[in-house]
Amino acid sequence: MTLKLRDLKTEARNLARAGQLTPALALQDHMLAANPLDADSRRRIGDLLLGLGHREAAIEVLGAVALHDVHSGHLLPGLVGCKVLESLGQGTGEIVRAMAQRFAHGSPNLVKFAARQAPVDLDAPIAALDPAAAADAAKVARRAQARALDLSVFVQYPEQFLAAPFFSELPRELFPAAVRMLRLVRGNDGDLIVREGDPGSAFYFVASGEVRVFANAAASAPARAIERTHLLEGSLFGEVALLTEQPRTASVQVVGEADLLEVSRAAVAELTAAVPALAERLDQFARERLLKNLLASSPLFKPFDHQQQMDLIRRFEGVDVLPGTVIIQENAVGQGLFVILLGEVEVIRADDIEGQAGAVARLRAGDVFGEMSLLDDRPTSATVRAVTPATLLFLGRDYFRRLVGAVPALKQYFQELSRSRR
Repeated sequence: MTLKLRDLKTEARNLARAGQLTPALALQDHMLAANPLDADSRRRIGDLLLGLGHREAAIEVLGAVALHDVHSGHLLPGLVGCKVLESLGQGTGEIVRAMAQRFAHGSPNLVKFAARQAPVDLDAPIAALDPAAAADAAKVARRAQARALDLSVFVQYPEQFLAAPFFSELPRELFPAAVRMLRLVRGNDGDLIVREGDPGSAFYFVASGEVRVFANAAASAPARAIERTHLLEGSLFGEVALLTEQPRTASVQVVGEADLLEVSRAAVAELTAAVPALAERLDQFARERLLKNLLASSPLFKPFDHQQQMDLIRRFEGVDVLPGTVIIQENAVGQGLFVILLGEVEVIRADDIEGQAGAVARLRAGDVFGEMSLLDDRPTSATVRAVTPATLLFLGRDYFRRLVGAVPALKQYFQELSRSRR
């Protein structure tokens, strides 16, 4: 009987969670024998050997595989190996030096385009494991260790690597400090890594596995949660709330299992003080993430394909405002459409500005405002004022009118939005 590789991986994960570590180890060894390029199985073998009490064997496997990950261009899994070795009291100097040589800022190995090993085909058929293969625990451990250490299939490592977000902004001498500051988070299926509405105290890299990002979830109505995306190895999340010091705008949950690397606010402050350019890059990551979320979730962009979305977004002007800034004044001429990329604004009546008792609504990331006066060609009906530091996208009135005139779906959306607000 044959099974898909993904099913065998799920079975191995379930066995490990149930405490059946030897059968899980035998299954990882079996998968690695069928596919020697599967680095994930090599890492899991190291973890399982450690769980079974084979400390020295585990250390040898974890160190060899972490160094192999770095040589093959997989920095984040290599960092996970370093953190596990650190927790076992082991030195990681050789691995960190290899990381810095290949991925630090200014490394001659970094290029804009580089080939990477193709991902393992999770739908590949593999014969089911004979239960007798897990009968002798000591034999299974020796066999799995030897197979994980056998890297002979990799006859040549690449010489060029893609820059790694965050880490490739660091000079070589800061790499050891950055590695020490990382915290390893090993998540199982359903674990919540960050929760919508909580303050942001860290950001995360997905070193392996998968997480899902969703918003608008509530205990009273879980079905209303809006799934934004799934993130895989190499992804970064959580930097927006960290950098803006505003609440999390979405929740992130582990799918299956995932290894995550956490970078705390204190670590970011220390590293950006040493490398000011790092703060600029993190800000750029945050804005790119906000824009991507906006394009994926806002009804304003849904009628368009990706290229049209990019053309449209270039028509907007970015505006940063401080708390208390009046963005729209009641009874003024409407200047254009605003989209909130980050932050919150409140909609109020002019005669309530002093006491704020008559606030009409509070708008957040993804919301639009300013459309009512543009549709009706009337003075603005309320004042809009920033409650927090906010980043807005502004589209001038002339282009807005041409846009809704050319796209009936947008005209209908704004008309319905205007009616509901009235």
